[in-house]
Amino acid sequence: MASAVDERRIRVAPGQARFTGSSGPLTPVWAYDGTVPGPMLRLRQGEPARIIVENGLDEETTVHWHGIRLQNAMDGVPGLTQPPIKPGTSFVYEFTPPDAGTFWYHPHANSLVQLGRGLAGALIVEEAEPIAVDRDLLWLLQDWRLAADAQMAPGFGSAMDAAMSGRIGNIVTINGTVPIDQRVIAGERIRLRLANASLARIMALRFEGHRPVVVAIDGQPCDPHELEDGRVVLAPAMRIDVVIDMQGDPGKRYAVIDDYYDGLAYKLTTLAYDTASPLRTRPLDAPLGLPRNPLPEPDLAEAERQEIVLQGGMMGGGKLAGVGGMMGMATPGMNGGAAWAINGMSMTGDGHAGMAPRFTLKRGTTCHLTMRNETAWWHPMHIHGFSMSVLSRNGSPVPNRTWQDTVLLAPKDTIECAFVADNPGDWMLHCHVADHQMAGLMTVFRVT
Repeated sequence: MASAVDERRIRVAPGQARFTGSSGPLTPVWAYDGTVPGPMLRLRQGEPARIIVENGLDEETTVHWHGIRLQNAMDGVPGLTQPPIKPGTSFVYEFTPPDAGTFWYHPHANSLVQLGRGLAGALIVEEAEPIAVDRDLLWLLQDWRLAADAQMAPGFGSAMDAAMSGRIGNIVTINGTVPIDQRVIAGERIRLRLANASLARIMALRFEGHRPVVVAIDGQPCDPHELEDGRVVLAPAMRIDVVIDMQGDPGKRYAVIDDYYDGLAYKLTTLAYDTASPLRTRPLDAPLGLPRNPLPEPDLAEAERQEIVLQGGMMGGGKLAGVGGMMGMATPGMNGGAAWAINGMSMTGDGHAGMAPRFTLKRGTTCHLTMRNETAWWHPMHIHGFSMSVLSRNGSPVPNRTWQDTVLLAPKDTIECAFVADNPGDWMLHCHVADHQMAGLMTVFRVT
């Protein structure tokens, strides 16, 4: 018997948020169902969903279901996969999530402004048999560039942001508010789903006095492992699920520090222990490995090799690197100008009809994809429609059987990945620093 369709409605419209707490000033935002972040959608693995999105903005929008391996027509790229949702109209997204895990949703139209004004939400696909934990928590992390009066600072798409590290904000929120203490109980085991929905900010979280165990990256289970330096690094669009056994002392407080940027470390939040006696005296004796999702295994012996090279950006002295002769070289940034390129070609904006694919794969082929970063900047490269097995970084094998849809490349990094091209259509591959994508750092590939 066919299972019933899980139907939801989401309205996109202007709203207001209090980023600095319940007594703080209101910030005008754009919101899903009036909240920032939007409602957490919980779906079931393998069960069909129908999500009706109504557009109450005065500009076009779409929704991209980030990390979900769905059919191309539901992927939310305007022009490329669907007509944009015009003001006052709606679009019906229908898909059956094949994978359990932590995903998210956001616009793919005027991305920099729409995401930057608040349009993002978490999408959790529940496992049929979840691992044993006492609590399952989500931290959707965002940052905002606010003026002194709590209004969104102007200047989306400035040339400097576009050619450098992107629009990094001056205030960081967890689930839409400046973090207050996170209450915990000694002895409990928490599954913490971390998702970075910032435009550009990379985070590296250190949980003082605790040892997080990574159990999934970008929604895909990996071999459970502790991190060498204990820092959980999350680039924009990435998700990492960690399991933490709360081994601190009752009544004590432990900081969670983001120290990604040199000299700019700050306390994100505090794990504040209840004074109650521990829930248990030793960590829960239950396995941490999540059930694997049904990802097709790449056949590396028969793989087709493709390479993309990331170029451009500011190199110092106010010079843009390697982007002479490419289209749209006015001011770099949103006004159609290019600051970045992939294999010498800049695709600016968000996606539109008639984007020529960089390469074409026959359905069922394994693609061995090499990504080389020739720039001086970090780039979280996101693939639509697929999850990639991450094979190596700068020649060294990547451990823990990791699959990702968003792979962070440091300056001069070379990363090798592989995936089976089993999902037909034209698919986007781009940097998820929104300024970089809008200023040329995206491409398209086709699966026939």
